[in-house]
Formats: sequence, structure tokens, C-alpha cells
Amino acid sequence: MVDYKEIASYIIILAIVLIVAQHLNVVVSGSMEPVFYRGDIVVVEKSDLLGLQEFNPKDVKVGDIVVYNAAWFNQPVIHRVINIVEINGTTMYEIKGDHNNRSDPYYVKTEQIKDRVVTWGDNPIKIPYIGNLSLWLRGL
Repeated sequence: MVDYKEIASYIIILAIVLIVAQHLNVVVSGSMEPVFYRGDIVVVEKSDLLGLQEFNPKDVKVGDIVVYNAAWFNQPVIHRVINIVEINGTTMYEIKGDHNNRSDPYYVKTEQIKDRVVTWGDNPIKIPYIGNLSLWLRGL
């Protein structure tokens, strides 16, 4: 006999796990040290999660740590916004890793920003080292 309550509970648990997983991002380099280290997992809010907007990328401020699709790297980049400028009527973000000596090579458009790191007070929420398994499995 099929227990529909048990099946429903598994579906609910799976949905929760999938939603939570969408809000975690693994740090792949040391460019944000000492705030994040390679292998840390950061908690993010999404600019678009199945059509729901948890934050508006237009509301990003200097000091926010964002995840964006970089033109110069094949993985999403987690760096801090250090300046916001208008270029030919378009808002552009200057972004830099805290540990890097200079800004990322290109300005970032609003539509490239996909996530913003969630903070508690002034501290970003992270889970240390857990992402190392993911990096190892992906060969990074």
C-alpha cells in the first residue's frame, strides 16, 4: 500500500533541500581573504530565483559582496563592490577581491550581478571549509 503522506514528506524535504542549495555558493579562490577562504560556503540571496526577486541588483551598494558572471572568468566571481559609476547612462560597478591589489579587469553591469552575500550585522554569513569537497569533486 502506498503511503501518500510519506511520499509528500519526501517531496517537501527534497524541495527544501533544493531551495537551500540555491542559496549557497562555494568560494573557489583566495581573492577575498581574510573574509572568505577557498572552500568556504557563503549564504546568498538571489536576484532571480524561479522568477522571485530576493534583492534588486539595482540596490547594490558600495561595500556589498556580490556574485556576478564575469567576462574574464568562466565561474561566478564573489567580490566586493568598491565603486559605482555612470558610463554613458549605464550604471557600472567597480568590483575587487579584498585580497587583490587591483580591481577586476572590467566594470560590471547590473544584469551580471546574480547574488548578494547575506550578512549578519557587518559580517557575511559563511560556513568554513565545507565547500572543499565540492571543489575536489569539480576538479577546481
